[in-house]
Amino acid sequence: MSPLEVDAGELTAEEIIEAIREGRRVVVTADLFGSERRLTLRHDGETFYCDTPTRLHKHQEEAEMLACIEKMGYARTPDAVESDTED
Repeated sequence: MSPLEVDAGELTAEEIIEAIREGRRVVVTADLFGSERRLTLRHDGETFYCDTPTRLHKHQEEAEMLACIEKMGYARTPDAVESDTED
């Protein structure tokens, strides 16, 4: 299955997790410290991984991965989702 490539903020955290649950790697392009970087979010069946250019984050629980995605700004915020639906 080919990776899902997105820009940070393009999908909600739940949409990202859904793709990971389906077995896809999600490649996110994000601005890190003023330069554009690509990182990969994935799951091997036991552990969730967030491979960044500088660090490998591991999470045992889906809720931890979801919180990391939201905290790091890889997902669209709930406010942005609401404003998209109001247009």
